[in-house]
This record gives sequence, structure tokens and C-alpha cells, in this order.
Amino acid sequence: MHFVDAKGILTGSGGRFGMNIYRGCSHGCIYCDSRSRCYQFTHPFEDIEVKQNAPELLEQALRTKRKKCMIGTGAMSDPYMHCEENLRLTRRCLEVIKKYEFGVAIQTKSDRILQDIDLLDAINRTAKCVVQMTLTTYDDDLCRIVEPNVCNTKRRIEVLRQMQERGIPTVVWLTPILPFINDTVENITAILNECVRVGVKGVIDFGMGLTLREGDREYYYAALDKHFPGMKERYIKTYGYAYELPSPNARELTKTFKKICTDHDILCSPEACFAYMSEFPEPYRQLGLFDD
Repeated sequence: MHFVDAKGILTGSGGRFGMNIYRGCSHGCIYCDSRSRCYQFTHPFEDIEVKQNAPELLEQALRTKRKKCMIGTGAMSDPYMHCEENLRLTRRCLEVIKKYEFGVAIQTKSDRILQDIDLLDAINRTAKCVVQMTLTTYDDDLCRIVEPNVCNTKRRIEVLRQMQERGIPTVVWLTPILPFINDTVENITAILNECVRVGVKGVIDFGMGLTLREGDREYYYAALDKHFPGMKERYIKTYGYAYELPSPNARELTKTFKKICTDHDILCSPEACFAYMSEFPEPYRQLGLFDD
């Protein structure tokens, strides 16, 4: 872990901004796209870059913005990895978001987010908060292999349940689906049945498969050699060095996915989910001159 003073914290424009408080990750997920060389990391991925001035930069940015909107975080680096336990930079940024009455769409795999459920609840009451959780496999043993340094799927589902109890809307990322590993109807059905049970608002799927780029591919294939002997050769034989690796079962899995979501009024297209997460609610009313 190393500390830097960033020049800025928000990216994007218009109706939604994004921020990454950290760069790199300690969760060790074998498929992580953020390892790809296109993101131009100049330090080892596990040597977390900490933007130590993130809360101050965020305060400066939000203080000058007149139009409220949603702020997303967690797309590149998980805001609740191990270092957040002590640094609390994510919490400090959430406090700034609450102070200026912006909304937040926050993505994680970690149950550490429960440490901030009070603050997320408060943001959701004054503006809007959407908690996003990645779920890839319902099998605990497999989860420990593909996502080794973070809580398992069942614990993440418990996080979703507790958010639902507070009235905080949730979205699940059902991705990636790893060919020949977790691409079964049984796995998809088990995860989606739990999504129904805990009342998620939407589920994001990008086609029931995996993408691999330079940097990410090498790390993933090394993990396959370690945990799934012979699997790397099967991947190369099936896909070569393609960027998109759809599951051979993609059609059947997608059919199952869409049926369960449609039957239970769960948003199931990426476009619908992103539109919902980007939508900032209009205030119910403007305070009148003599209102308290």
C-alpha cells in the first residue's frame, strides 16, 4: 500500500459522476479485468494506491456543483477492500456525499459495507443510494478459489438482505460467468432465487461469459493451471486468445436468467439497470417560505 495526493477525484459529466478512491485490489479474484494492461498500472496490482486526499477533493468538487446527481464508485477498485478497515476513506467520502445531498451507487464484494449501513441509509433518505454486489457462484468452495480474499456469496446475499430491510435498493452483477467452471443452470438459478428472496431491484448480465485482455489473461490462466489442471488448454483450444469468451451454455443460461427476472419484476438488461442507477430523484416538494 502506498499513498498519493491525487489531482482530482471525479470523472464523468452530466447526470452521473464516478470516483475511485483506491487503485488496485487485495481481494485476489482470479478473473479481475482491472489487472488489464490497458489501465496502465505503474505499480503491482496488490500494492494498493491510496488517494489520501480523496475526501477533500470530493468536498471541493461537490461544493461547487449546483445540480445534484448520482456518484458511482467501485467500478475499477473495490471501495471496501482490506485497507478500508483502518483508513475509512470510503466512509469519509460518503459523509461528504450526504453533506451535499448527492446520491451514491456503490459497488463491492465485501461485507465491510455493513459498517456504513447507517450512512448509506441516511443518504437514501435524503437523496438516493444503490448498493451493488457481485455474485458469481453459489458454491462456497468454488468461491474461495475464484474470489479468495473476500466474503463468500452467501454472506454477500446477507448484505443484500440487510440493505433491503433498510429500504436501500440493490443491484446484483451476475458476472463474470466462467466457461466450464460456474456456467451451469443450477448455479444461475440458485443465485437468482436468492436475488428474488432478498428483493433486488436489478441484475446485470453481459452475456454469460468472460472477457480477457492482456495482463488479465495471464493472471487468469496461471490460476487455472493452479486450481483447474488442464483447463487452460481447454480455453485455448475453444477460444484461442479472443477477448470475448462466451459460455457454450450461454443461450440456455440467458433464457433461465431472463425468465426468473421477468417473472419477479427484476430489471434484467444492463441499460435498464444503469438508467435506474443514474436517475437522481426529484425532491418531493420544494420547501415553502414558512416551512420548518
